[in-house]
Amino acid sequence: MAGGDLRALFRTNDAGLKAAEAFTNRRAQWEAVAVALEAHLRQITSPGFDVEDLEVPRTNVLVFHGVGGIGKTTLSRRLEAALADDGHRPAQWERPVRGDAHLLPVRVDLARSAGVDFERLVLTIRLALARIGRPLPAFDLALRRYWEHQHPGEPLEEYLRSGGLASRYGQALPQQLQSALGDVAQALALPGTVGGLVGQVTGSLVGALRERRQTVRALAGCRRLADLLEAEPDLEALSFYPHLLAWELAQFPADKKVVPVVLLDTFEAVGDRTHRDLERLIQRVVWLMPHAFFIVTGRSRLQWGDAALHGQLDWAGPTAWPGLAAHSLPHLPDRGPGHDYSRQILVGDFSPEDCENYLAERLTNGGQPLIPAAVRQVIAERSHGLPLYLDLSVMRFLELRRGGHTPQAGDFEADFPALIARTLADLTPEERSVLRSVALLDAFDLQLATRTAGLPHQSAALRLTERPFVREDSSGLWPFHLHDLIRSTLRTAEDHTDDRWSTDDWLAAARRAHSTLGDAWQAGGGLDRRLLVGCLRQGLALARDFHLELGWLVDAAWVYVRDAIWEPLAPPARDADERGQARLETAADGLAEVLSALARRQHEHRAHIADRLARVLDADVLPENLREMPLYYLAKDQRDLGQSAASRRGMQQVADAGGRMAPDARRGLAHLSRLAGDFPTTLTLARQSGREGRGQRIEGDVWWAHGDMDRAATAYRTARGEAEEEGIDGEVAACQAQLTLAMAFADPQTAAEEIDLAEQLLAPLDMRATNLTVLIASLTRDAGRDDADIEDRAQVVRTEAQVAGVKEAEVKLELALAFHHAVRDDQAKLAADLGRLRELSEGGDHAHYIEIARFMAGLPPAIDATAQWVDGAETTRGRWHSLVQRRRATA
Repeated sequence: MAGGDLRALFRTNDAGLKAAEAFTNRRAQWEAVAVALEAHLRQITSPGFDVEDLEVPRTNVLVFHGVGGIGKTTLSRRLEAALADDGHRPAQWERPVRGDAHLLPVRVDLARSAGVDFERLVLTIRLALARIGRPLPAFDLALRRYWEHQHPGEPLEEYLRSGGLASRYGQALPQQLQSALGDVAQALALPGTVGGLVGQVTGSLVGALRERRQTVRALAGCRRLADLLEAEPDLEALSFYPHLLAWELAQFPADKKVVPVVLLDTFEAVGDRTHRDLERLIQRVVWLMPHAFFIVTGRSRLQWGDAALHGQLDWAGPTAWPGLAAHSLPHLPDRGPGHDYSRQILVGDFSPEDCENYLAERLTNGGQPLIPAAVRQVIAERSHGLPLYLDLSVMRFLELRRGGHTPQAGDFEADFPALIARTLADLTPEERSVLRSVALLDAFDLQLATRTAGLPHQSAALRLTERPFVREDSSGLWPFHLHDLIRSTLRTAEDHTDDRWSTDDWLAAARRAHSTLGDAWQAGGGLDRRLLVGCLRQGLALARDFHLELGWLVDAAWVYVRDAIWEPLAPPARDADERGQARLETAADGLAEVLSALARRQHEHRAHIADRLARVLDADVLPENLREMPLYYLAKDQRDLGQSAASRRGMQQVADAGGRMAPDARRGLAHLSRLAGDFPTTLTLARQSGREGRGQRIEGDVWWAHGDMDRAATAYRTARGEAEEEGIDGEVAACQAQLTLAMAFADPQTAAEEIDLAEQLLAPLDMRATNLTVLIASLTRDAGRDDADIEDRAQVVRTEAQVAGVKEAEVKLELALAFHHAVRDDQAKLAADLGRLRELSEGGDHAHYIEIARFMAGLPPAIDATAQWVDGAETTRGRWHSLVQRRRATA
């Protein structure tokens, strides 16, 4: 049990139990650095060490990883200062290495905000080495050649100055590069000025190296220099130049030896687990500089020790990186020579994988995990990565086991009151009040926290934000949030502290938070969409969980619906009923369910959304001024599903009530008339609807169906302009999508521009049906072409439309295919298109699409045609057939 967990040892009589203990303090991490550096120095000073040996495994990496905000960057900075040995090393941190080794720390922040690319990384390392005060000619010649090829006309001095590197490292590097170039030119007896000799020097030097001339004997020992100088000087070549740095450093006399310690911070910004291009280049630097030591800090482990990455990285697997292979959570290594330890050390909160490893290795018996896998999974999920929770769970496991009970997963579906006591232990009474208050919120700022706590000043909230369990996201609407486990524990666990809150205390804080959120939204004038969604999400959860009056949520909900952007809005789930459905007991329950369902319309089948909305209406929990909202959208979903009779009843009910959605319902009735092929009625309703009812968009739909694309486009553009004036982004995008479809039939070149605009408008929005319209327009624009892959693209769109449950999108898609086949005069496929349109129009709606497809092919109206065209079937037929002939002539 040496180095193990004594608390676990003294909780059991099981002599076979083994317990490992994790380190948590920064001194431990410093110790790990010191041990790793000593081992590294022993290796690079051993007689058999050769920097040009590219096959020996690498052990020159140490990784600290952990969740964001746990202090990895601070640790990296402290390590840099301590390794510089300039008086900034904490008193409790001992000297990292014994003897006279000269460590040269070089810290590189890889965060995207720092703007570091691979080129800048290599330059930073070389600039740091410039402090040594002597040229490194092999590398410097290669770098100078690379720079002149990749940055013609841009002096390196200016680049270093503008990028801030010169102020950090000085201007020694350009002079050293010039000196190296001049020395080699002199050795080769080349004439001319040094500034114009780069190409000539390189060529002559390569020749001299190949011929092993005595004039370049100083560089002849670098057997790969000639190959690197002959290679194309691109980024790929640059990634191999660090080999030249390693060789140069190895040439230093013993009393001048320097060991670079490169600290690579924010390594998670290098890329993701799929795109490893930059990671591959950085790995080359590490591999090609075995003399240097690299300390990596990031959110995840380095996967270089995983053999599955062969092919993605140049070197992968446990043979290449024995210290980076998957290990259980390590003990802190002692300073004994040859001690084996992992080179990947977790800092702070654990990832889910590391939680699993921790629990599997913390308690073992006979080399096997003592805690069953199902129990480990529950503990890991509830811990949110907090090491303390894992530790308490291990103690609970042993306590249950000691009492003769076999621990089960259900025994760990509870929070630990001890977490509250430990969290509150060193807080002032006001800080405790703020902490409990913000546990009601997903996120908060100082004002929201202070007003929710009912305090007159922000000092307590300000102090609380400095605590480690408060996380900060500067990009968030409200920048602060509690650690998830701390928050859930404060909300749900039994509180035994002296100043615990009563039910009334929690209710009062919830009311203050709800009121403050409403004030924040109203102060924004209703124009800030991000603020609206944030306030709605938090306000709905508070009103639902504490049975509060809706208040400002009513107006906010109407604004959310009006804009039709549909950001995700579902608040955290409550306990469901026996059928797994959300409980609908209060108005807040009903409104939360309605808005959540409407947001999900863009991601789920319309039938499922219709069921959710119908359930809210049946529960009758909404006030009268909100009931029309689910009623209208239920009718809209019924229309999409082809249930026209039910849709018409719902739309008529909303229109007759004369409420906020009456204009929308009248527009819905117009669309139902259009789907039934009654275009004169549709046109009349459109003109009666006016601007408020989006009459121009309805008119555009009418003229589009008649093949009059110019009139349709004019109507759509007018409708788009009206929506732009009102600032309704969703309506702007909807009008633009319809415009793209009209132009796709009439003018492919113009359509391409309109499609680009539609995609830009839709990019920040979540409008599934509208996106389908743009996809169909893209297919139509390419109709008739041999190289457009129309059939395969159409199958993808068809699947998406069927998954969404948007029948009109399916019908429009089949019409686009009919247009394509009519242009190509493919009668067999055109007949198949007509067959699918007949299937989709069973029941009467969408039947006019069959007629349009026939018109495209120049066929007369069907005998059973029911469509009522505004200016007659023959005129409409002539327009559609003309569109086909025009495309056929240009395809």
